[in-house]
Amino acid sequence: MNYAASSEQCLSRILAGLDLSFLSQRDLKLFTNRLNSHFHELFTRYVDVYGHQFDCYYHLSQLVLSLAMGLKNRKADLKRLDRARSHDDKLWHQQENQVGMACYVDLMGPTLTELQAKIPYFKSLGLTYLHLMPLYASPEGDSDGGYAVSDYRKVNPVLGNMKELEALSKALRDAGINLVLDFVFNHTSDEHRWAKAALTGDENYQNYYYLFDDRTIPDQYEQSLREIFPQVRRGSFTWNETMQKWVWTTFNSFQWDLNYSNPAVFNAITEEMLFLANIGCAALRLDALAFIWKQMGTNCENQPNAHKLIQAFNCCLQITAPAVVFKSEAIVHPDEVLKYIRQDECQLSYNPLLMALIWNSLATRKTRLLTSSMQKSFAIEQDCSWVNYVRCHDDIGWTFDDAVAHQLGINPYDHRYFLNQFFTGRFEGSYADGVPFAENPSNGDCRVCGSLASLCGLEGALQANDQQAIDTAMRRIMLVHGVIMSIGGIPLLYSGDEMGLLNDYSYRDDPAKAHDDRWVNRIAVTSAHIDDIETAPAATDSLERKTQKAIFAGIKQLINLRKEHAVFGQARTHILQTANQHCFVYCRVADDGQKLLVLCNFSEHPQTLQSNVLEVFDGEPATDLLTNHRIEKASDIHLAPYQQYWLLS
Repeated sequence: MNYAASSEQCLSRILAGLDLSFLSQRDLKLFTNRLNSHFHELFTRYVDVYGHQFDCYYHLSQLVLSLAMGLKNRKADLKRLDRARSHDDKLWHQQENQVGMACYVDLMGPTLTELQAKIPYFKSLGLTYLHLMPLYASPEGDSDGGYAVSDYRKVNPVLGNMKELEALSKALRDAGINLVLDFVFNHTSDEHRWAKAALTGDENYQNYYYLFDDRTIPDQYEQSLREIFPQVRRGSFTWNETMQKWVWTTFNSFQWDLNYSNPAVFNAITEEMLFLANIGCAALRLDALAFIWKQMGTNCENQPNAHKLIQAFNCCLQITAPAVVFKSEAIVHPDEVLKYIRQDECQLSYNPLLMALIWNSLATRKTRLLTSSMQKSFAIEQDCSWVNYVRCHDDIGWTFDDAVAHQLGINPYDHRYFLNQFFTGRFEGSYADGVPFAENPSNGDCRVCGSLASLCGLEGALQANDQQAIDTAMRRIMLVHGVIMSIGGIPLLYSGDEMGLLNDYSYRDDPAKAHDDRWVNRIAVTSAHIDDIETAPAATDSLERKTQKAIFAGIKQLINLRKEHAVFGQARTHILQTANQHCFVYCRVADDGQKLLVLCNFSEHPQTLQSNVLEVFDGEPATDLLTNHRIEKASDIHLAPYQQYWLLS
């Protein structure tokens, strides 16, 4: 098929049949120009997935109408932002001033209005990117932390309302902070209006989900599916008494997977996506994107049509809200993670491999797996950016590449078992206070939860009132933050980590949360935490409070240093091998030739790096940004326990 000719003819016919009189002349011209630029890509992907269906043309026509309506509903200041970012050669997400935080509104606000009042705190810390975890209407009680969405267009009333969210969005933009929201598009809650209609027997909406009269087809699928939450329930299907049908529920029984083989679902969820974009977010995090396409005989993850659909969604944004980018959340094999990171798919991506291997290096005191894995998987398309993090709202899964591990003589199964044992405090000599999550009763596998500080040993050190152990834990905390601040991409803090908050075990007393150990690291950040955090430690401060102030000051220093030097922004990262397996080393090279050499000691013992590591500077002197120590000539580099150097040419 000649797609170019077909798409042009198709668009001409669609526009001839649509009434777009609701658009102003200016918007109609803009809309037409963007369609001419992006419709071919949208048409190609849409027809690839849905072209075999008799009503494909009808659904494509309705999609174009939805895109036009989305543009009509976009506010003037957001349209100006679209124009500005479309003409800016410097991508905002590749600038050195970008530093992010992710938080739950109720744990940081606890309302939208109160969260808005904390903008001065965010600015003081140096944030320019704020990711609000799901804040939409969701079932009372267990809602998978908000990831069971009952209405994309309503805020959870406990947090506020949509007008308050729009006000917060504008206030953040005015403060120079990019808002990031979640786009939960693999599933809805069973209380969403589509699901409620399906429950009444409406066949149109029953086709929005995967429903089966008996176990014949589900059993065929189950042969190749993995279980996500085996500690809660077994399998990926849930029996619904009302409909007398089996429902595909990858995650929880109240989260119904959407049926993307139905083009009506793609169109409907696009309308929800554009609504979220028009709130004023700079990015949408694509939740569970790996699961959106089901294919019999596969594990129903990372399927080719999943990529085509995400690329089609991206085309829709380019037509209606081009200032908005996608952030991939693919906690899958590293090779599969990379496939989502493209200018025409997800321009941003979490870096789960870096996260997991930072923790691996802390546990083993060795960086071989980290170095080899980053050499293989860190490089991405030039117009895309990593979002680098150490902790988040979720658990830690050990998604490293088994092939790389085997090359280093590491048994992947045994090593994952060791990491789980170490970070849950079950390994002799471990300093970590983590909690096992999703333990599989069949094979003993699990994932790890816990706050960054508790996993770094601060919780146990404070309990023991051991100042030396406290200092060591704090050095670990500064080291891991130093890596995400300097390696290239947007560093993303998780709320509370900026001051080293410890595990919160109170979730065990809440029946709606007790089964989900991830709540141990979903910690409320109160005004008591924030007030006077930047003042000098007082005699009346507890040891824990003095530690919080020291961590906050240290992380703020890292942020300030990052913002002062362009090499932390648009530059290329080269992961370097050294003779010392306890050290992680990489070099950033900017377009103007400026270089940043980062040296990290992941051991509690002093380490030495040979002088040849300085050859990247070609004999020129370098200065450590963290200490102002100047190196005039090549010589061996000595690093104290958990020390890092940021050497700038």
